[in-house]
This record gives sequence, structure tokens and C-alpha cells, in this order.
Amino acid sequence: MVDNYSNSRGEETSQEVSKYYLLQPSLINELIRALRDDGYAVYGPVVRDGAIVYDELESASQLPVGLRDRQGPGQYRLEERGDGAFFGYVVGPYSWKRFLYPPRVKLLTVTSRGEVTVHNDWNGKMAFLAVRGCELAAIEVLDRVLMRGPYRDPVYSERRKNLFIVAVNCAEPGENCFCASMGTGPEARSGYDIALTEVLGDGVHYFVAGARTTEGERVLEKIGARRATDDEVSAASSVMKRSLTLFKKKLDVNGLKEEIYGSLESPVFTEVANRCLACANCTLVCPTCFCTNVEEVTDLEGKVAERWRRWDSCFNVDFSYIHGGSIRSSRMSRYRQWFTHKLATWVDQFGVMGCVGCGRCITWCPVGIDITEEAANIRRAQEVSAT
Repeated sequence: MVDNYSNSRGEETSQEVSKYYLLQPSLINELIRALRDDGYAVYGPVVRDGAIVYDELESASQLPVGLRDRQGPGQYRLEERGDGAFFGYVVGPYSWKRFLYPPRVKLLTVTSRGEVTVHNDWNGKMAFLAVRGCELAAIEVLDRVLMRGPYRDPVYSERRKNLFIVAVNCAEPGENCFCASMGTGPEARSGYDIALTEVLGDGVHYFVAGARTTEGERVLEKIGARRATDDEVSAASSVMKRSLTLFKKKLDVNGLKEEIYGSLESPVFTEVANRCLACANCTLVCPTCFCTNVEEVTDLEGKVAERWRRWDSCFNVDFSYIHGGSIRSSRMSRYRQWFTHKLATWVDQFGVMGCVGCGRCITWCPVGIDITEEAANIRRAQEVSAT
């Protein structure tokens, strides 16, 4: 699903990682420091208000070491793991989209004298630490939509330009994860500079790092990481093989698009809508949703007007408003729009599914609506109607 990744930082070295390095836990802090010394603002997981979110990092001491997130439909909590795992959790309510495609951004300013200022002067460098395979796939989806299509988004494109990505392979998928079904995880496949696999247990704790770009190799050499041995690489491989056996959720995508197109009037959508609150939580936490609204505000004197863009959601009644009213006035029609776009019409538009299997929409839905279960219900309803 993920195309080969390259930008101004350096080309991918090969289709497969050919150089592996070993990092002791202390080198994670050196990795953060080296990236900051190179001028990157480093963002990664931190604990805030009882959840793991992404924020700027100054050192590895800010990481949620030794924590695990327990997730279920409409459920999320943190607990101690009882070990020193640096990345023993999966994904929280934030996605990396908030840094590349901010929730609210000023587009332009116009004065009463006719002066127009376009606000797209981003020239920073960002480094993301602990990007999961599903999230790499989500960034790739946004790349396709916002950079490679007929309408290139200048805000996203500028922020995406100088991005360094340190991926983390998921050793333990969460209760709501189904990235294996979507072909996006649990192992990072491409789109990163460095990918870390944490090996922990039997008295050992280290990270095997695969460098996929020349810039990734340079950073690993800079912090003094040595080459990993065959046994160390094999141990990391065993971690990922075990991870594939731990998934509790799956989504059968074979023929799903056609099933959905044949079920647009299915009573399944009405049943879900009776539970749905139309709160838009699922779209706010989704790493691929890109719908926005544009607002214009003026100062009290009417001398300056500003145009702002903010995230919006297809679950909001006003989102589908055209002259005369909303074309999706019912919750059922809005839920159906979101569901069919993620798993069917997105494929026709962009060539990939709009869902990467991160499970956030399941976790952060207040009533626990599960997209994998609803897809299975659509299939079952189709089978019943065919008999």
C-alpha cells in the first residue's frame, strides 16, 4: 500500500533494509539529541491527561516508559507494564496529521486598503519519533490526497517537505488494532528513515534499527550505533512474527467495496445510526480524514479580515449544506457517508482505502461503534438477502 518514500533528505537505499544497527536504551536519548542538533523539532509520545499523545520532545525522559494502553470499544486507560519498555503501547487520540495538516491554520489576511498577505511561510524541520506502520500508511494516504492529486495543498506540502521519521514496529498490537488486515502493519514497510524494533526480555533490552534512507544511516552513525549481529536481527524478527499472532480484530477487505455498494439501503446503517451520537469523534481522531471548513473573521473596526481553515467532519449537519439546506440531514445518511467513503469510494478516488486499521475510531467512539463489526454485519446482511 505504501509507495517508496523519498524527499530532499535522501533517497531510500533499497526496497529492503540492508543495514541494521543496535541501539541500547540510552541511545534513544542520543537519537533525540542528534535530531535536535540537526535543527529538527522532535515530536513523540508523552503522557497528558491520562492518555498518550504527541508533543515536542527534548529528551527520552518524557517518553511513557513502562506504560501500556488498554483499549476496547469506547474504552481507553493506561496501566503499568511492569517492565521498562519504551514503546509498549500503540496509538492514542492524536495522530501525526495534526502537525502536517493543523486543526486550525490562518490562510490569508486582507486589509481595508487592499493589502493581501498569504500565510504559508513554514520553513521548519520536524522529526517524528515512534510512528507506527498504520500511521506511516496514513501519511502516505494524505500524501496522495494533498500532494499528488490535481489540487496540491500548500500548507501540508511545506510541512511535509523536511520531515524525518523514526518508525517503531508494534511488538504488541492493541485490542482494537486491525492493521494486519489492511496490510499496513504491525511492521513498518516503507516511508521512514529509521525503524526500531524493541527487544525486551530474558535479561536483555535493546533496539534493532533498520535504516531506509541515507539520512537515517547518517544519524545512526552519528550517535555511535554499532552494526547489529545476525542473532540480534533474528531476535527482532521473532518479535514481529509473534506480534502477528496477537491480533484480536480483523477486517476482511476482499470484495468489501462491492459488498458496500450493494448495501446502500441496508437496515444495518439505520441500526448503527440509532446508536451513533454524530459527535464526530471518529473523524477527529482518524489519521486520514482531511475534511475542512473555511471561515472569515474581521476585527471590530472592519479594517482587517482573516481567512482561517479548520478541521470539519461529515458527521456535522452543516458540512453538507448547499443552497436550500443540508443534503445529509439524518444521522444515518451521515454515518453511511463516512463508512462508505472510508472503505469503498475512497478506493475509487485515490486508489487506496481510507482506513489504515489503527482502531482509533473504535476506541474513541463514546458508544463503542466498531467499524470491523459493522463491515461484517454488512456482509451478513448481504448473504441473508441473497438466500
